[in-house]
Amino acid sequence: MKRVLIIIPAYNEEANIERVVENLKDNFPQYDYIVVNDCSRDSTEQILKAKGYNYISLPANLGIGGAVQSGYIYATQNNYDIAIQIDGDGQHDPAYIEKLIEPIINGEADMTIGSRFIEKKGFQTSFMRRFGIKLIRMVIRLCCGTKVTDTTSGFRATSRELTAMFAKDYAFDYPEPEAIVAASLNGFKVKDVAVEMKERDGGVSSINALRSMYYMIKVPLALIFLRLGTRRKKLKKAKKEGK
Repeated sequence: MKRVLIIIPAYNEEANIERVVENLKDNFPQYDYIVVNDCSRDSTEQILKAKGYNYISLPANLGIGGAVQSGYIYATQNNYDIAIQIDGDGQHDPAYIEKLIEPIINGEADMTIGSRFIEKKGFQTSFMRRFGIKLIRMVIRLCCGTKVTDTTSGFRATSRELTAMFAKDYAFDYPEPEAIVAASLNGFKVKDVAVEMKERDGGVSSINALRSMYYMIKVPLALIFLRLGTRRKKLKKAKKEGK
């Protein structure tokens, strides 16, 4: 049986974190979990401590990328076969975890992305976010040929090998699209899986209208630079080996 770890990055999730963890404990006890408290300024850590949940607290706010990478490091050090990322705001339904990890167990994928856009059920996010996701989808396709419908989805699973790679190198700022490109360019298989997502019940999303605009400019450029950087490394390696 595969050992599965659920990584829950959490920043100021006092309104949601107890519900998320209790749902896992009550309904999905077959999976281990770790909450990565990213130096929250509210009572998130106090709740985690009082309830006796499994968690680690970062000494400084590293952002979503640093929090998730900390989870990948934990998964690698503790010998887990599959790592799953779910958000601490309750938008991701753990009922889809088995569906998410099945392609990895069967050797069909190294990374699976939970996509709300395949069956178009549940919360579909705002118009601006959907526009940005479509733009990033096109850039990813150009950079590495990979087709992913929900490019910014934080509901995803990775194999042991890919988890180990991300434990060493993972983007810090808006990492989800970059992780898809990095995985693809390094020969890992990425696959979409249809899921249904919920709307955030409490707390405030870190991505507002202004940050959405920044997202749509920054992320495509980062993906292009990542692709060019990878190509340059391959050319240098080929030249070195040719000598």
